[in-house]
Amino acid sequence: MLKTKKIIVLGSCNTDMLVHTHRLPAPGETIMGGDFIMTPGGKGANQAVAASRLGGEVTFITKIGNDIFGRQSLEVFKRENINTNFIFSDAEHPSGVALITVDKDAENCIVVAPGANKTLSKEDIDQCREIIESATILLMQLEIPIETVEYAAKIAYNAGVKVILNPAPASFLSTRLLQNIHILIPNIIEAEVISGVKISDGETAKKAADIIHQKGVGTIIITLGKFGVLLKEKGGYYNIPIESKIKAVDTTGAGDTFCGAICVGILEGMSMVESVGFANTAAGISVTRAGAQLSIPYRKEVETAKKS
Repeated sequence: MLKTKKIIVLGSCNTDMLVHTHRLPAPGETIMGGDFIMTPGGKGANQAVAASRLGGEVTFITKIGNDIFGRQSLEVFKRENINTNFIFSDAEHPSGVALITVDKDAENCIVVAPGANKTLSKEDIDQCREIIESATILLMQLEIPIETVEYAAKIAYNAGVKVILNPAPASFLSTRLLQNIHILIPNIIEAEVISGVKISDGETAKKAADIIHQKGVGTIIITLGKFGVLLKEKGGYYNIPIESKIKAVDTTGAGDTFCGAICVGILEGMSMVESVGFANTAAGISVTRAGAQLSIPYRKEVETAKKS
């Protein structure tokens, strides 16, 4: 099948309801918060918007409810120049919602009510098979059913499409899934769950990457927060720092911005090290702003930041 230089993002679509507060509450505790923001979100949607804003040609595959949140999300994707032809609607389940609390240090805690996201099925993927098989990259996360992720990964991998998985939220992944993944982008917690290794420094991060590689993944990109990124590719390790002068306001959506940017870098022929650097710059801009999709930068902003 003729390949097109397109990114397919398969994943969740939520509406984020975000409250800023001085600190995160303890179990059973009620505290007074500050500003409230309601914005479009969901890891899949965030990554689709990021890839589109940064220059990628994006098709988003997701499922929304037949409600105001779903309709508002659909309009957002159209404004972001994302192909919405494969966004399914569920008449029985509401659109997904995420409740997010962000503290003064920009740390967050998130609870997701998946709604229609949890009904995105293998039968839905069958309706998208042709466009998946014709793409260059398939990017996925884990806020939709794991069997749907596994099914789509196998279809794409067998068609020669580069399969990228951001394994969030953290979950055990089967060997059959990992063997159909070209690039895995976990954070520390996700890498620990998949590898069984407690990550405390660069050496333990390398050990975790080695174990994940042995499970079948060719390239592993572990995001280490303020300590930067560990890239394992073709037997080599690369420690790629982040900009230390960045003052974080809200880290919500930073990982999604990073993943979308990685896809654009690869699509444009950047090396993996260059793609990670590009993604670090984009994610670094996003943490200086509140919200998930609201914080995602445009390509011109990233190019300006890299020059400064």
